[in-house]
Amino acid sequence: MRRALLLSAVLPWLVLSAPAPQAQTAAPPDPAQPAMLVADQVFITPDRTLVAEGNVEAFQGNTRLRAGKITFDQTTGTLQIEGPIRIDQDGDITILANAAELDRDLRNGLLTGARMVFQQQLQLASLQMTRVSGRYTQLYKTAVTSCHVCEDGRPPLWQIRAERVTHDQQERQLYFESAQLRVLDVPVFYFPAIRLPDPSLERATGFLIPSLRSTSNLGTGIRVPYFFTLGPHRDLTVAPYVSSSTQTLDLRYRQAFRRGRIELSGAYTRDDLFPGEDRGYIFGEGRFDLPQDFRFTFDIKAVSDDAYLADYGLPDLDRLRSDVVLSRAKRDSLFRTSLTHYKTLRDSEDQATIPSGIAEAFYQTRHHPSLTGGELRLTLQGHGHHRSSSLSATATDINGRDLTRLTAGIDWRRNWQLGYGVLAEWEIGAAADAFRAYDDDVFTEEVTRLTPHSALTFRLPMSRWETNGATQYLEPILQLGWRDEGGGEVVSEESRFVEFDQGNLLSLSRFPADDAREDGLTLVYGANWARYAPTGWQAYATVGQVLRSDSDSRFTKSSGLGGTSSDILLAGQIKFGEGLAISSRGLLNGSLNFSKAELRGDWHTGRSSLTGTYLWLGTDPDEERNEETSELWFDGSYDLNPSWSASARLRYDVSDARATRAGLGLAYSNECVTVDLSVNRRYTSTTSVEPTTDFGFTISLSGFSVKSGSKQYRRSCSKT
Repeated sequence: MRRALLLSAVLPWLVLSAPAPQAQTAAPPDPAQPAMLVADQVFITPDRTLVAEGNVEAFQGNTRLRAGKITFDQTTGTLQIEGPIRIDQDGDITILANAAELDRDLRNGLLTGARMVFQQQLQLASLQMTRVSGRYTQLYKTAVTSCHVCEDGRPPLWQIRAERVTHDQQERQLYFESAQLRVLDVPVFYFPAIRLPDPSLERATGFLIPSLRSTSNLGTGIRVPYFFTLGPHRDLTVAPYVSSSTQTLDLRYRQAFRRGRIELSGAYTRDDLFPGEDRGYIFGEGRFDLPQDFRFTFDIKAVSDDAYLADYGLPDLDRLRSDVVLSRAKRDSLFRTSLTHYKTLRDSEDQATIPSGIAEAFYQTRHHPSLTGGELRLTLQGHGHHRSSSLSATATDINGRDLTRLTAGIDWRRNWQLGYGVLAEWEIGAAADAFRAYDDDVFTEEVTRLTPHSALTFRLPMSRWETNGATQYLEPILQLGWRDEGGGEVVSEESRFVEFDQGNLLSLSRFPADDAREDGLTLVYGANWARYAPTGWQAYATVGQVLRSDSDSRFTKSSGLGGTSSDILLAGQIKFGEGLAISSRGLLNGSLNFSKAELRGDWHTGRSSLTGTYLWLGTDPDEERNEETSELWFDGSYDLNPSWSASARLRYDVSDARATRAGLGLAYSNECVTVDLSVNRRYTSTTSVEPTTDFGFTISLSGFSVKSGSKQYRRSCSKT
């Protein structure tokens, strides 16, 4: 018959190797919390020795001990435990041993044939384990691995053999002495001493996973990052990258505040591509939540030369956009002000003649007047951009033209439900603009403009249910709009590129900014359709066209909005359950030819994924496109088996019949190691960037605070 005994004073040793909490010191279980001892037999001998034997189990809090026999000698203050012994602490640490002897306070002791397992992942097997000062656990003749270990004698994929390993419970660190890294039991590296974090520690100063990178421009090099913890809210990563052609120092600094965060990254380089020159970059971003619901953000980008980002495998940008933004969004108001700077990396652009500095402010409020009903919107906004060139603009060249614009607008709208299910919406308002150009020989005076507008929109939403459970929705749409743009001629630089899609089909002006507005009468007709099937099949479609009383020469050829009748907008999406989704958008002109088309697809299964995009754009000199553009992108991956996966990516210029970018990847991952191989090729070239091939190789050993976001496959001993 099994017996139970409360031993709140005898079992504080259950904290033998509990991981330290976030505080600086580890605390034993609360003495007021009782410990429960269960065994086949529990008795006290005449000499005051407590004996528990036969399937002994002890519990206190989240700690559990199982042993063959426990003997506590009150006279000597020693605790004898006979195995097999198993101690589980919070599911984080498991200790297995053959026998143990501990003192009264359990600050010192000895375990033989001991094994320590962290988070069911990293295991330390030793001949002997000692407990010192209640803080340190020392293991002698130790083998450390996170690989699955078989009993048939086969060595694990990797292991670290050490003369002694010390686990600091307070700092949550592992210290190795005379350590060898072995791969399939073959010594690869020797370390006289090395320190690694235990798996319970999320942040620790030390080396991160190194990586090898080989490019046709820089040769083969190694990058070895080192991570510094600068307190609980800051850290710094320093990563030297050295090859036969470059010496680079990468830096990353992060800090979290009570109301925000910042991250700065950059590099300093000396290489053979630009001999004798200092190269580098700096990127920075941050966000702060200020009082009264304000939010401040910044995003800074700077680079030493046009080719640096491409040479060092950084984000492939052809323009660098830096900005600082102060904003506040509330239920009935929106405020946003920003300063933006652009740095071009394109050969075809001159930094002095692009609007590199932009200042903007926007404020809008919503009101709901009880007298008229509906919604009233009041808007104020300002815009200004600056070019660094001091040359004045002419009729043919922009040169150094600078512009400012102030806009004030009022807009009222209201909805009604009419008979037969018809929904009506009326919108009426006006906008006033003031423009001023500087360094311009053509537009020399300030220009003001007043533009009233009104629109009446009708919708007829309909639905029907099919016998198989599917539901269809159909919504014909008709809109009659009017704008009267009064005032002098202004220069429009904010609205050079116009996109016509389902998002602005019913807009009174489809220009992206308020420096340009459509003028005259417009008639818009179209329809929305959707179908939802109970099997998960879904489809959406939109068709529409804009008719206007007068053509607008400001619309480019490929915008689809030129002439008195626009191209027909066609847009749709099909979803086949959770696996496949296809979406498309196109503009069909009067000759029943597409002037612009885009097709996107996503396919996902349990083992594979594929994402692709096809884009076709017709010629348009106004958008600096003298030839047709036809491109194909795709990115895919496939799990060959539970451990191996392959990936591929391609960007292909169909018009020129050549690839612009291509890449392949191969990865192996199991419970203890992750290996990544990649090769990427950039085929394009400019005056500052040459075609290059980039090889990458990384190996990470799991178990030392290295977490993988992908699924892990644990091998079995029956197969390799």
